[in-house]
Amino acid sequence: MFIVTDSVTVTTDAAGAADVDSVKFTGRLLSIQYVKDDFTDGVDFTITTATTGRGVWTQITQNASIVKAPRQACHSIVGVALNYNDEGDEPVVDYIDLADEGINIVVAQGGSGKVGTFRINVEGVK
Repeated sequence: MFIVTDSVTVTTDAAGAADVDSVKFTGRLLSIQYVKDDFTDGVDFTITTATTGRGVWTQITQNASIVKAPRQACHSIVGVALNYNDEGDEPVVDYIDLADEGINIVVAQGGSGKVGTFRINVEGVK
C-alpha cells in the first residue's frame, strides 16, 4: 500500500461557483485538505464521490485552511446502523472506499475568479 495525492486547484466563475473532479483513485480515502488561496471568506463547499455521489464532506462559511478525515457509517447485514453503544449516539465508522472513482468538489460563495486548492490523500494499491 502507498499514499496517492492529488492536488486540485479550483477557480470560481463570475458567480463565485465551481464544480470540478479530481483524478480517479482506487483505495481508501484518508484525508482532504482545503488550502485557502484567495477564495472569499465564508466560502461553502460540498465534496462527494464523483461517480456514486456518496457524501464526503460539506463545509459552510469557511475562512481558513482546514484538514478533515471523512469516514462513512457502517451497517449490519440487514442495513441497520452499527453503534458502539445502546443509545445509538456513537456510530461505527470506517474509511470511504474508492474504486476507479474521483472526488467531486462543488464550491459556492467563493468570490468571482478566486482560487482554492484541495489536497486529496488516498491509501491505494499498486
